[in-house]
Amino acid sequence: MHPTRRQTLALALASAGAALPRAASAAPQSGGRVPCPAPAARWRAGAEGQRRADLGDGRYLNPVLAGDHPDPTVLKDGANYYAAFSSFQYYPGVPIWHSRDLVNWMPVTAALTTNIGTVWALDIAKHGDRYFIYIPVLAPDGDARPLRTYVIHAQSMRGPWSEPIDMKIDNMIDPGHAMGEDGKRYLFFNGGKRVRLSDDGLAAAGPIEHVYDGWPIPEDWIIEGFAMEGPKVLRKDGYFYQFVAQGGTAGPPTSHMVVVARSKSINGPWENCPHNPIVRTAHHDEPWWSRGHSTAVEGPDGRWWLVYHGYENGFRTLGRQMLLEPIIWTADGWPRATGGDLSRPLAMPAPGATPSGQILSGFGADSIGNKLSFYAPRDNYLKRARIAADTLQLAGQGTSPTDSSPLLFVAGDRSYQIDVEVELDGDVEAGLLLFYNEKLFCGLGLGKDRFQAYRIGQRERWPEGAVTSARRARLRLVNDENIVTFFHSADGRKWTKERSFEVAGYNHNVADGFLSLRPGLYAAGGGRATFRRLSYSA
Repeated sequence: MHPTRRQTLALALASAGAALPRAASAAPQSGGRVPCPAPAARWRAGAEGQRRADLGDGRYLNPVLAGDHPDPTVLKDGANYYAAFSSFQYYPGVPIWHSRDLVNWMPVTAALTTNIGTVWALDIAKHGDRYFIYIPVLAPDGDARPLRTYVIHAQSMRGPWSEPIDMKIDNMIDPGHAMGEDGKRYLFFNGGKRVRLSDDGLAAAGPIEHVYDGWPIPEDWIIEGFAMEGPKVLRKDGYFYQFVAQGGTAGPPTSHMVVVARSKSINGPWENCPHNPIVRTAHHDEPWWSRGHSTAVEGPDGRWWLVYHGYENGFRTLGRQMLLEPIIWTADGWPRATGGDLSRPLAMPAPGATPSGQILSGFGADSIGNKLSFYAPRDNYLKRARIAADTLQLAGQGTSPTDSSPLLFVAGDRSYQIDVEVELDGDVEAGLLLFYNEKLFCGLGLGKDRFQAYRIGQRERWPEGAVTSARRARLRLVNDENIVTFFHSADGRKWTKERSFEVAGYNHNVADGFLSLRPGLYAAGGGRATFRRLSYSA
């Protein structure tokens, strides 16, 4: 991403901003609503009031990347750190972020524009002077090859990235790249499997092998399932270490965990860490649930860290957020996590020196991919949108938000307000959504003769939306800790409340799919909608 001068200034000013963002201050409580557990400290205000991990005093407070950043994989490349995340059905996909200190992050690009299916947990690797991203993909129902592994490569993490290459490795997920003591390249997968790669890293050069059985989870632990996945292999001090996720990535809050095994050889045998799991949510009262899927990385000061994801207690709607925890290495060579339940500030890996975060207001030239992504787009989806002069023109598709492939972005705050102006051209309906998937969303749109309200993925009929002959209107969404209210206005000064919804259940444990509840814009029908004055405020 190349921020505009205005965006850079906003981020820089936010870096020196006040200590308390509006999102963290006391908000009006609806009658009888029990507030979720509060952190022991509060976040610093970033751009647009977004919560910022870097507290400005040598400490940080998790999450380091708020909002939906699932299955993080991190590459240390000299003084630079790059992170990438599962992108599922959002395209452009495979978002890449950059940091110098593991706490302050900025978006770089989206590496995948070709829709190859549902993108699950991937891995970044560097070999020689080339970068690789290994991508597991779930194909549509009925496909003869439901799970495939692709690879893309580039000479720079900023791209351009190659078109995806089908590696013809099937029925595996969660690849993790490793280089053996034999000089050969390998991909480790879920279920303790492994495949040797060709020297160029673009194809398999051997059969799928089973090399590791995982750590035996006690039978009385409350988990989603054994689910051994997400292997990340590290070579350090004469050992190969596998950092592996087990227990299931959602379900009960105590499911997910990080276990470690090590071997003197890439070929095993693998010895389990005596104090596994090194990370786990032990009780549902903790601030972070389902913690797991980690990468171990050396920090800028030589200390070691775990980067992984977790759900925020009471806010599954935000998706799995990126967390950072310090680890130490014991005298006998095993890692120990030292961050506790992550409710309190921790010492920074290095002093924060750069702006961080992402401006969510407005429409910039690089917004699509770096900020906005289409949900489950059809072929040639990029041609639907045109951005110029801080204005988005979006061609209609389908008949409602359900099949319109809305344009969505990640919000990482517990409470926020979004305003946008919409203008209709032709036979189109368009508006503002909170969208989980095609079956679970809520929103407010402007149609040809009335406002259209949606709840639980269905058009509201009792009562119907307000009658209007307007072809242009302002829309507002206020999300107050999962209580969502929609408004409309003709002039942006006098606002009419349309209706309110409770959306805490719009999450993976209800609807499956590993997604998050994302704000966004839709245009359905045969015409075109123009969006202006997009404003986000936490």
